[in-house]
Amino acid sequence: MKLTKWNFTMSVLGIVIYVADIAADIWVTSNYFCEGQYSLGILTLVFRSLSSVIVQIFSYEWFKEDCESPYPRKLNWIFLLHFLHGGIFTRYWFALKHGYQAAFKQNCSGDELTGGPASIIHKRAIDALADISMLRVFKTFLKTTPQLILQIYILMEHDKAAFSQYASIITSFCSISWSTLDYQISLRKSLPDKNQFAGVPPKLLYLLYKLFTLTSWILSIALATLLNIISSIFLLIFLWTLGFSWTLKQHTMFCKSKRMEFLYRTVVGIILIFTFFNVKGEQTKIHISSYYATHVLVTSGIMCVFWKTSVTEQLYFTFVSITVFLTLVLGIICLIVYYMFFHPTIYFKQESASDKVDGLAREREKEETSRIRNFIMQ
Repeated sequence: MKLTKWNFTMSVLGIVIYVADIAADIWVTSNYFCEGQYSLGILTLVFRSLSSVIVQIFSYEWFKEDCESPYPRKLNWIFLLHFLHGGIFTRYWFALKHGYQAAFKQNCSGDELTGGPASIIHKRAIDALADISMLRVFKTFLKTTPQLILQIYILMEHDKAAFSQYASIITSFCSISWSTLDYQISLRKSLPDKNQFAGVPPKLLYLLYKLFTLTSWILSIALATLLNIISSIFLLIFLWTLGFSWTLKQHTMFCKSKRMEFLYRTVVGIILIFTFFNVKGEQTKIHISSYYATHVLVTSGIMCVFWKTSVTEQLYFTFVSITVFLTLVLGIICLIVYYMFFHPTIYFKQESASDKVDGLAREREKEETSRIRNFIMQ
């Protein structure tokens, strides 16, 4: 477990992107209000506020588990920072602090500032970045993805948009896909007993698999919303119910308290609306096949309904429909190739049930190597 200067540089870039994301949300929301589109402005604020509250709750709970009783005064300050929605900035501060020590101040024997071995300092930095990566995934599917669907809906509803809107939508698709890849890379790095990606091809295939499947599914949801908003909302609620029920059936043990476990399962249910997560250490072939088979059926159903409406006369429909089917096919192909030839457990020929977990089971014993154990997002 070693944090490099490149990893530290990416951490600095991460906080810059985080600040830019906040600024972009403020800019978009203010534009909606200035143009008199109050409902869109309120929706954007709701997505932003709700995701931020949930992220702060998880972040603070993790800090409580890490600090425990020896640091009550420090915990009070951390609570205040999270109450002011500065939890991510607090985590970035610790990540950059430990990351700088690990990347620039370490020698082979240990760390002069803490008196501990070099491996401990590297582990602190890597675990801090892993926590941030997980929180970023929560934010991605609680805020960025719903906002992206809203943007696409507005674009198709008005049938006109500026170049910046198209650029924003494309960037959002890439950002969502990248966050899932970064999530897996970070958490695999924090688990020294797990195989990491072997070079660029597995990472690229995984990124394309997520990018294509997410693009097809998000466009399908946007089309369903354009057809009938109420029906689309009921569809999302139904899919969330299925995802939430599945996490209940899996008996996940991610959190120490029941209330946090319930919140965790609620969030996972939302994530499962958009992409596949295997939340337990089980074989995933049947689960992932069933998941994307459902996506294919629902997508096909949405497109069939659209062909019977007057919406098909719109200029954008042909382009969107082709994009939906093309990205869906390409995504499934990348998924199959990735799992057949490039998945780390296949590539290194070390097949193990514990290597097939989406990383959403937290360590509960002191001997565990990381907050999150047995993680591999499928």
